[in-house]
Amino acid sequence: MSESPTNAFPRPGKVVLLVLVGVVVYLGALVTLVPAGWFWEQAQSRVALPSEVRVEQVSGLLWKGVAGLVVAGFPVRAEWSLGAPSFSSLAVPVDFALSTASSAITGGALVSLQGNGELNARGVIGVAEFEPLIRRSGGAVIEGDVTIDRLNLTWADQTISRADGLARWSGGRVTWPMGDAQGQADFPPMKAVMDSTSDGIALEVSQEGGDGPAAAADIRWTGMMDLRVYKRMVDLAQQPWPDSASPDDVIFRVRQPVIPGGAVR
Repeated sequence: MSESPTNAFPRPGKVVLLVLVGVVVYLGALVTLVPAGWFWEQAQSRVALPSEVRVEQVSGLLWKGVAGLVVAGFPVRAEWSLGAPSFSSLAVPVDFALSTASSAITGGALVSLQGNGELNARGVIGVAEFEPLIRRSGGAVIEGDVTIDRLNLTWADQTISRADGLARWSGGRVTWPMGDAQGQADFPPMKAVMDSTSDGIALEVSQEGGDGPAAAADIRWTGMMDLRVYKRMVDLAQQPWPDSASPDDVIFRVRQPVIPGGAVR
């Protein structure tokens, strides 16, 4: 009886399996061991950040690290942690936390190798720390914090394709520029709802439990914003206005570009 000769070479299937295991081990070691600061040094020349954003320091590892940013002059601490990648969808989950002196936003995102992704976040914005920026832009300053109950964004091809959000404010003193003087009033609790439309994003501000919007804005995919203020806002601010106007009447409207065309979708 003769014995079959022993094959000294592994079968093709085993070779492929060994290669795949080797690639997975290599990628795992890369993510686990590569310093985040070194990785940013190699990548920063290829990353186009907005002019208002500056990265000052990066520490930790690629899979879990911390970055010190300056956004529009405000220092921001950014922390991230990568989860196990999905090989079926070629996507990586990321948990993140952004914090300033009195604001904090936490959430998670799922980012694919194709550049598509989805983000979910919540947090608290301390309005007082941004008061100088708001006043320089001529906006109204509210008292207290704004709570973001939810913020959901979906994007594809580096543009936002869907948005959904809810923010609340418990009410209090609001001040705004009024010529050379300053107007002020006490407002009830308010909420802001963000939603997607067929041609952009809609934002509506109203009183909690109120009958209709106090202000609304439509941001088109083209980058144009249509802002409307209703007489209901004047009533909430206890400001004089002709009685012939109803709360649903638009008393102020402006249309202007807020972002470059095509940057949203």
